[in-house]
Amino acid sequence: MADVTDATFELDVIERSKTVPVIVDLWAPWCGPCTTLGPMLETAVASTGGRVELAKVNVDENPGISRAFGVQSIPAVFAFVDGKGVDGFIGAQSEAKVAAFVAKLVPEVSEVDLLLAAGDEASLRKALELAPAHPAASYALAKVLLNDRRAAEVPELLLALVPDPQAEQLLAEAAAVLADLDHAFHQVLPQLDELLGSVKVDEAARATYLQLLETLPSADPRTVAARKALSARLF
Repeated sequence: MADVTDATFELDVIERSKTVPVIVDLWAPWCGPCTTLGPMLETAVASTGGRVELAKVNVDENPGISRAFGVQSIPAVFAFVDGKGVDGFIGAQSEAKVAAFVAKLVPEVSEVDLLLAAGDEASLRKALELAPAHPAASYALAKVLLNDRRAAEVPELLLALVPDPQAEQLLAEAAAVLADLDHAFHQVLPQLDELLGSVKVDEAARATYLQLLETLPSADPRTVAARKALSARLF
């Protein structure tokens, strides 16, 4: 559950609903029916295990959202999927009707959902094979790559999602990682080149070469090339 304001509605509801259905509850502290409906919504949404999310909007503090919806009375509830309003109701409802309203929004579990839940790199890549440019899978894989300092693939991975704010944030992180890696390689590669001529006959040089390699990301083509150069010199 998130408290949403006029300033955050676009990101927290419209953009977020492109990943998971979002229910917007317009309420106010003085509204008696709101205090009854709110907990019903929270319970029903919680029962989905994160497959539907709830956004609470205090209309007294955020009149812009109320005007955008054309709301004349509260409680007012609206559901968003893929960035668009798809359902809603005005006024108090029974617990059974609230539960049914939420249940209709729960997406069916697909193979992509199961792969996303697994969360490992192989599963995320498989998910993107089944659903290219899937936002959740793209973001999850980008984070895996960034955690491993394998940022070179991230720009291509997220290109189709720009100008989404999360995509832009991850792209900025990737740019920072790539800059750090370029700096590291700029410092380490000359040392490796200098040591390479001695690695076959000098155990200390060989050990230093291997230690320097360990400071670099193993999957980077420059690291792979340096390992191949070492193997060619030794064998």
